[in-house]
Amino acid sequence: MDDATLAKAVETLQEKVSGADAFGSTVRFDFEGEAAILVNGNDGPPSVASDSDTEADCTITANEETFREMMEGDLDPTAAYMTGKIKIDGDMGAAMTIARLLG
Repeated sequence: MDDATLAKAVETLQEKVSGADAFGSTVRFDFEGEAAILVNGNDGPPSVASDSDTEADCTITANEETFREMMEGDLDPTAAYMTGKIKIDGDMGAAMTIARLLG
């Protein structure tokens, strides 16, 4: 994932969570080792940043295309998980909260 695409993904995700309250956990979107975005749900509203180093309560691994489809509303996050398009490691409650915010 190039820097411009990553910056756009951070911006899009920040817009999605901008009206949300703190949800008490951190979620990382990992783009198969190429890049990562961290959503800090300990803040209200949650903050979003490019971050490959910080440990998260939940890590969601997806390729760039799957992430884009979820951000655009073309792919339901739950359906993505059920069909194996994303992998979730860690706190499933945090993953479900992010899914609702994307939804």
